Amino acid sequence: MSDGLGEAAFRGGFGRPQWRVLLRRSGGEANGGANNRAAARPVPDPEVSARPQRRRFTAAYKARIVEEAQRCSEPGEIGALLRREGLYSSALTQWRRQYQAGALKGLKDDKRGRKRTRDARDNELERLQRENQRLNKKLRQAELIIEIQKKVAAMLGNPIETLPDSEEIS
Repeated sequence: MSDGLGEAAFRGGFGRPQWRVLLRRSGGEANGGANNRAAARPVPDPEVSARPQRRRFTAAYKARIVEEAQRCSEPGEIGALLRREGLYSSALTQWRRQYQAGALKGLKDDKRGRKRTRDARDNELERLQRENQRLNKKLRQAELIIEIQKKVAAMLGNPIETLPDSEEIS
């Protein structure tokens, strides 16, 4: 069709025909030259990715959005903010709770799942326990070596004296 009104393009899909109309206007531009600002913007890709990616927001971004939402005083401003940023109101509600619970502290950890609640004493205790296990293993190994040396010395006819358990070596 070349009447300038439109051209029908057939797209087949799963046994059901789909029709789309491509409008052509004078001037050869998308909307006849009107509103060139809109025509200059890139057209988003209509294809849906095979696997959607989860969006991740930084703590600074969340804090900025919460603070900006707190400054909204007119009706509809928060809705405009959410539309502009592409967010849901439930996300803003959750971020507000986190923000109020500990200012930025609640927003710092973006990792999913259960959060670790450890302090320096727990880390030190764990380090000392690992060191204690390591030293006990070395002690058992040294005692085993000494027992073998005693047996070898006894077989060669040169027994090694042992100290009673009550005495300590200094």
